[in-house]
Amino acid sequence: MRAPGEALPMTNAQTTNTKNPNAKNADTTNANKKNPKTGKNIHVLISGASVAGPALALWLHRHGFDVTVVERAPALRDGGYAVDFRGEAHLTVLRRMGLLDAVRAARTGMGSMSYVNSAGKPQAKLPADLFAGDVEILRGDLARILHDATEKHTEYVFGDSVTSLTEDADGVTVTFERAAPRRFDLVVGADGLHSTTRRLAFGPEERFVRHLGVHCAIFTTANHLGLDHTGHAYRTAGKLAALYSARHNAEAKAVFYFASEALDLGRRDVERQQAVLAEQFAGTGWECDRLLHAMRHAPDFYFDSVGQVRMDSWSRGRVALLGDAAYCPSSLSGMGTGLALVGAYVLAGELAAAHGDHRVAFARYEEELREYAEGCRKMGDGVARLMVPGSRLMAGLLNRYYQLLPYLPGKNMAARIARRTAENITLRDYGQAG
Repeated sequence: MRAPGEALPMTNAQTTNTKNPNAKNADTTNANKKNPKTGKNIHVLISGASVAGPALALWLHRHGFDVTVVERAPALRDGGYAVDFRGEAHLTVLRRMGLLDAVRAARTGMGSMSYVNSAGKPQAKLPADLFAGDVEILRGDLARILHDATEKHTEYVFGDSVTSLTEDADGVTVTFERAAPRRFDLVVGADGLHSTTRRLAFGPEERFVRHLGVHCAIFTTANHLGLDHTGHAYRTAGKLAALYSARHNAEAKAVFYFASEALDLGRRDVERQQAVLAEQFAGTGWECDRLLHAMRHAPDFYFDSVGQVRMDSWSRGRVALLGDAAYCPSSLSGMGTGLALVGAYVLAGELAAAHGDHRVAFARYEEELREYAEGCRKMGDGVARLMVPGSRLMAGLLNRYYQLLPYLPGKNMAARIARRTAENITLRDYGQAG
């Protein structure tokens, strides 16, 4: 339970589950707040309410920590692409969270993906396990499951963002765009590839984010092709467009990738982003023009560069990074979401095992996870060139290779490599830690 004096003061930010409506001062320190399980005065702020943040909140609560999650978006984001879990490490974490059944119930049930020509005629088919792993779920559905599992014991603050972090010997003073300043013992940035927490605590984004030469866009649209738990993809020089069914064929996700140097479009300038996407794909063939028209009416348009994060350290003082903010392997790796959940499990467990001593816990977190995260990152290396080859000749050769793939001896090699990478960690049992 939250102690008096710790509730976030209401401004224009939307706070859900403020657990003590009679709370007094927001900037009161937590110096007298004893955590019975950790033996430390631990009140944790997590920036980011997508996947990694709520997953960490779930584990921290179980270990006796007190958690606040702040999220820039005004509410949970329902859109996004499908994410997958593969191998025993991913499934073990979901099982220990008590969420495996819920995730399986919301799974996409996707089958194989067909590559088509400009007329929509299938040219090659790739098996489901290469894309969907053991369990595939829409990112928005996963975020909802995690939020529902944590909202009763976690203070969620939507529509606000961290603006500064000032650390001293006893904690961190955090200022926000809208709310009054507050004190926390620890701060965790789980705020994605373009992490604000990382920028504030470690420095400019360009020091850590490596652009892979590709931009992507995704949005929800009608399943006008009548796809039945499957998808179609169309590839040409430097471009790939795809449409796959979602939510048991009731809708579809349109996905676009195109090769480009890093573009400075403004992360929230949707109009400009859509204009660039239209410039890239108009007249390209297949269903592109129809999808570009539908894009203008999409409720959840998302556009970003494809990148990886490389850092020598994931913590500085009382601030740590988690998930894509610390070690994004790129959206093309197929490993980011599973890695984020494993990372949340390890970080919370090490904090509990160290009885809240962040210096010990953060070092152990990196020791346990570094090699695993590096392996996941390597899965993203080179994928961009395969997704969007630079010439029409290479695109044609790659399509031809996919046609022959079912008959080649190493047809399942990519899926086996992905599984080995996902399972390349021995998970400690932190159940009794702290």
